[in-house]
Amino acid sequence: MSEFQLSDQQLAQYREAGHLTVEDLFSADEIDVALRDVDDWSREFLAALSEEQRAWYLERGTSEPRLRKLDNPVFARSVFRQLASHPRLTKCVEQLIGPGLRVWFSQVFMKPPGGGGPKPVHQDNFYFGPNDLDGVITAWLALDDATTENGCLYYAEGSNHGPVLDHVAPDGEPFNLQIPAEVASRYEMTPAPVMSGGISFHHGNTLHQSSDNHSNRSRRAVAFHYVNAKTDFANPALKYDLDVIVKISS
Repeated sequence: MSEFQLSDQQLAQYREAGHLTVEDLFSADEIDVALRDVDDWSREFLAALSEEQRAWYLERGTSEPRLRKLDNPVFARSVFRQLASHPRLTKCVEQLIGPGLRVWFSQVFMKPPGGGGPKPVHQDNFYFGPNDLDGVITAWLALDDATTENGCLYYAEGSNHGPVLDHVAPDGEPFNLQIPAEVASRYEMTPAPVMSGGISFHHGNTLHQSSDNHSNRSRRAVAFHYVNAKTDFANPALKYDLDVIVKISS
């Protein structure tokens, strides 16, 4: 695959709707390498998982321990660092937020079949507290096909133009910050399925969520949270480790 560039129409769509899906940014072979690395890393992580970590990293209600996420793959794993810095992807990100890219945080989301739970409505900019609300973008790379059946993302169209809303955390889940249900219900959420190798980009203010995995297939994905050269997490709601920031481009 050659270097990719977004069209004027795609750029306008992102700015209007607050999200943009781009299919086939990575090949099946590239995705297979990433999935094998996820499998290896998952086995290592599960074997070393402490009792304290189990509540945050394991899915609830499954018959056996199943990971729901892995943190900072761009820092920890060379396979994901290569994906996050690939010119096909970074060219798109620079078109959307400008140069000087860094990945402040990244996550692999697992959502296993028959137990992968939902992520309630939230805004990344509440979590990250950037000094420039337009300087943050999430590139959500589908490692498996992400469909309405297995838990694709849903977006509130145009919510990037609105404010950062207050979030709350359920009892016993201080990291699971979310928009209160009575506020979230005012927004219509539109599904954004994306096939393996495609990316769903979204603005840091865009309200989004994912649903349960009701299928017999995994829904694995990796989220790269990029900022441009002028943007930092100035007032984050959670603590982020500055030592794991990865510089991607100048």
